[in-house]
Order: sequence, then structure tokens, then C-alpha cells
Amino acid sequence: MKIISINAWGGAMYDELVGWLKFVDAEIICLQEVTRTPNRSGWATFADGERTLPQRLNLFDDVSAALPGYTPYFVANDTGPVTDGEGVELRQDFGIATWVRDDVPVVGLDARFVHSRFVDHTVWDVDDRPRAALAVTVRDRVAGKSVSVIQCHGLRDPAGKGDSPIRLEQARKLAEMVERVRPSVDVVVLCGDLNLLPTSETFALLAEHGMTDLVGDADTRTSIYTKAIRSASYVLVSSPTAVRSFEIVAAPEVSDHRALVLELL
Repeated sequence: MKIISINAWGGAMYDELVGWLKFVDAEIICLQEVTRTPNRSGWATFADGERTLPQRLNLFDDVSAALPGYTPYFVANDTGPVTDGEGVELRQDFGIATWVRDDVPVVGLDARFVHSRFVDHTVWDVDDRPRAALAVTVRDRVAGKSVSVIQCHGLRDPAGKGDSPIRLEQARKLAEMVERVRPSVDVVVLCGDLNLLPTSETFALLAEHGMTDLVGDADTRTSIYTKAIRSASYVLVSSPTAVRSFEIVAAPEVSDHRALVLELL
């Protein structure tokens, strides 16, 4: 079973992203920074007072249309204003989404906030944005195993990726999700742009709950990202012996984050 995780950057490199997702043919695709504007398509501009970024109005529907053999699941962290190509202001949901290939049975779903709660912004906040985690449990028919894939886009702090009380609370809630699914599955995978340094106490806490980090201090950013700190995205597994292969994809570049590709035995 092949599992992909990548921060999709709001679809800023949409053509490259979708082309690669089709090529790699994974059973489970986990994307962070997924946008959704009902009944709209095309491009938008996002601004939060610190950054102005191009992104897709409806990356969720765009990717779903490009991957017709998958069932999608979307969870909104928050919602706020964006402008379309004609300068019209629209309300856009922002969150995470997991696509499961249709030949893989989904046997369990869970989603809950690991930081704050859903917010309807009048103006996007620069910091303290809510964060949810999404767990999808599937049956790997080939391996005869049940696998739970939990993904999360960890909270962002303009002060940096260092540890803080709210990040530790986020880690505790992620550990609770791990413990919730562990009794009923053979393998737990936790992935996403966690916005952490590799030395974070989050990894020590998750290790206490049986999760092993596969990324460490490896570079998970592409050349498009020019800041010095190159740590962001991670994959953790409950059973390292179940890993067939793991890759941090340097090329092609489809976002400002590198894709993480995990293949289980």
C-alpha cells in the first residue's frame, strides 16, 4: 500500500501537483492546505496581512475531478475571505483532505480538532489558526492488514517552529487519536506538515505511544522555499517493520514542500 502526504500549498502549482498525483498512483493521498469554495473554480488570491498568495478557489473539487477513481474526505479548519480573478470577494474553507482509491475499503473515519476550534474569519489571522486531524482506516486487501492513516497540518506560529505549550497540547491530542485507533488496526501512520523542528518534544511524546519518525532532520522543502529552516513535514509509523520503502521526493517539485511517499508491506 502506497501512502502520499504533501502540503499542497493551496494548489499554487496545481498542474504539476495533479500530474504527479496521477503518475504516482497511490492508494491513499493526504493533502494539507486544501481549499474549498462551493460551486466555484479557477484561481483566487489569499491574504492574511503577512502574505499574499495565489491559490485554487476549490482545490478539493479540482483534485477530485482529476482523480475519478478515488473517494475524497475533507475537513475544514476555518473559513475566510479570498478574491477571485475579477476581484470579487468569496468565502473559502481551508483544511485538509484525504483521497482513498476506490479498490481500498474504508472501514473507519474520525476527525477532530487538535488545536482550537473552527473559526469563521472576517479577516484571516496571521497566527493561532485552528487545526484539525483526519483519520481514515482502511483494509489493505493485498497485505491482509488494517491501516489507519492520520493526517494533520500542525499549527503555524510566526515566531517559529519551536516548542510551546499549545504545540505540546496539540501533540497530546494527536497521541489520543493514535491510541483511539491502535487497538483495531495493524499499522498506524501519522503524517502531514506538522510545522515542527526534528528536536520537538512532540516526537518524544509520540514515541511513548509507539510512533517512530521516519524523517528526522531531512530537508522536506523544495527550492521554491528560500528560508533557512528546512524541516516541516513528517511521517511516523507504529510498526517500522511494516515499511517497504520511504522517500522524500526532491523532484519533481509540485509545491513549496516535498512530497513524502510511504509504501507498506
